[in-house]
Amino acid sequence: MSLIAVLITCHNRKEKTIKCLHALFNQIGLDLEFMVEAFLVDDGCTDGTPDSIRLLFPKVRIIKGDGNLYWNRGMHLAWSTAASTKEFDYYLWLNDDTYLYEIALLSLLKSAVTTKNISAICGSTYSQESQMVSYGGYSKSGKILVPNGQLQEVFSFNGNVVLIPKYIFSKIGNLDKKFPHAIGDFDYALRIRKEKLKSFIPEKFIGTCEKDIKIPICYSPEFSIKKRLIYLYSPNAYCHPYYFFIFEFRHYGIITSITHLFTIHLRLLFPKIWLTK
Repeated sequence: MSLIAVLITCHNRKEKTIKCLHALFNQIGLDLEFMVEAFLVDDGCTDGTPDSIRLLFPKVRIIKGDGNLYWNRGMHLAWSTAASTKEFDYYLWLNDDTYLYEIALLSLLKSAVTTKNISAICGSTYSQESQMVSYGGYSKSGKILVPNGQLQEVFSFNGNVVLIPKYIFSKIGNLDKKFPHAIGDFDYALRIRKEKLKSFIPEKFIGTCEKDIKIPICYSPEFSIKKRLIYLYSPNAYCHPYYFFIFEFRHYGIITSITHLFTIHLRLLFPKIWLTK
């Protein structure tokens, strides 16, 4: 029976976190074909999330954060904690706003076994609002791939729900703590590729997750340039210039990283020009 460490980080999204955990512990095959142990980082919640989880899901291990970890560093802490407890067959990244279908873990495990447990398996999520794929795996050109009934190799992936076999963990290790919030998932996917290993998405969608399609504050003309600049350099900004430069320099080289360092700020200064394209 496979043993899966489920890694989650949360901050003040109690209803979503509880819904996520209900879906996790309602999986077909749980305790029959696989077992799960959940490691959840409470990154400074003030809305009662940890107390509710202790009451509803007493087996979930809650790890205290200070409120400054954000997604990537929170997941790093959850992973390092899990790995220090015992040897797991798999590690599952799971966002607390991602709600798994009942067959999700069996689907992910089937894909992992099909690929001989030496590849990462990224689950594709479906948006009920847009009726389209919301998160998942991407082609080299950056196009998000839609499940088509067969395994598809991907170039990179979102970290919403990803199954990492122990072989991948032994070769790649943990997420990189350099990145506070975003970028760490894409960095991990490309680190996998550098080791000549592969990543795939399963045949079908494995759950739902809504995508935030609002224009980021840093690129919205509705906000002052000062507010846009503050947001751009905040820890939870997707394109924080410093961390994005590290990521692109590591994987795409100096020319691409310098070019995008310039265009990130150009877009901030002249958001209306970019919005008309």
